Amino acid sequence: MSSTPPTVATTSTNASKTELQTSVLSQPKAVWAVFFASIIAFMGLGLVDPILPAIAEQLHASHSQVTLLFTSYNAVMAIAMLITGMISSRLGIKWTLLSGIVIIAVFSALGGISNGIWPLVSLRGGWGLGNALFVATALAAIVSLSTSGTAKAIILYEAAIGLGISVGPLLGGWLGAMSWRGPFLGVAVLMVVAFIGLILLMPNEKHAPSGQVKTSLSDPFRALKHRSLLVLGITAALYNFGFFTLLAYAPFVMGLDEHGLGFVFLGWGILLAITSVFMAPKLQQRFGTIKSMCAMLVMFGILLFIMGTWTTTQTVIIICVIAAGALLGNNNTLITTAVMNAAPVQRSTASAAYSFLRFIGGAIAPYTAGKLSEIYNPSVPFIVGGVFVIVSVLFILINSKHINHVDSVESGH
Repeated sequence: MSSTPPTVATTSTNASKTELQTSVLSQPKAVWAVFFASIIAFMGLGLVDPILPAIAEQLHASHSQVTLLFTSYNAVMAIAMLITGMISSRLGIKWTLLSGIVIIAVFSALGGISNGIWPLVSLRGGWGLGNALFVATALAAIVSLSTSGTAKAIILYEAAIGLGISVGPLLGGWLGAMSWRGPFLGVAVLMVVAFIGLILLMPNEKHAPSGQVKTSLSDPFRALKHRSLLVLGITAALYNFGFFTLLAYAPFVMGLDEHGLGFVFLGWGILLAITSVFMAPKLQQRFGTIKSMCAMLVMFGILLFIMGTWTTTQTVIIICVIAAGALLGNNNTLITTAVMNAAPVQRSTASAAYSFLRFIGGAIAPYTAGKLSEIYNPSVPFIVGGVFVIVSVLFILINSKHINHVDSVESGH
């Protein structure tokens, strides 16, 4: 098939039997170094979630202004994704990861000592730059360094995301109960730990393909000429509108303190981690990647509609937020696997191009949700988020012929 990436096809042909027999836990030391650093990096997202209402109250900011903490973060991440390949192909995987960690540590620490909503929003943008360098490179590093095949490497990456996101809110709720500044300063400390771990455990050699071939700023745009990658990127942008509506706006309608929000998002993150590792591969094997993605997205859209209908019922919102973790965990693994097998381009370039589109949706959604609630009522953001998620399913169905090959690529057919 012409759309099969040469690297994936060759790997699948020469080592498919070995990959099937290799456990996801049988990884080189460098993979585990990146894995644990990824957990700490993704704690940053969840750490902030329980303190959004507290920031609004103590900094005298509106809900829409506070949601800009997610908008600036995701907007900078989206743009920065376009240069991650160019940077990592020159610095190498290890030093790109370390650069991202340093930037996150500096901007989160500065956020922790800032005194206004607008400086905080700006500093979160800098945090997004560091996260872009780390996230795109970490995925490419784990996939390239793994000895157990693309699918299992992605499962490991999604597990790191799930663990980080699940533990982060619990720690954020605990630190945030003392002060809203606590989680920001906590991220800075955790990033120092991640930095030390990578320095000690990850070798200096440039293992990943991006370390061998210098990529240019135009490569991600050229990658999006492949309809398969473009379809998945636009799907992710639409789906992330619902994802970040839930993540950035739900804390405002739950009526819980920092500890309560921390426990709710802990449950959300635990389900996300478990399903991304254990359930998503089974769905993929039994029903296929695309059908499984559509099923998860339809259920997530329905969940947002339920939240929009019973917004004032605290129990319903809490149950729906936690349950959403299972759907999002499955979908994250499925769509990331599809992206890695979608087009004949380097994985780091595919990841950058896809993430650029993905985080555009994540940038628009939070502020839009906050403004919709102020202009109309608290239910409207969830309804609008649900509509975007359902539209993503329709977009997949209309363009299915461009992405149906992803399962045959992974299986080596």
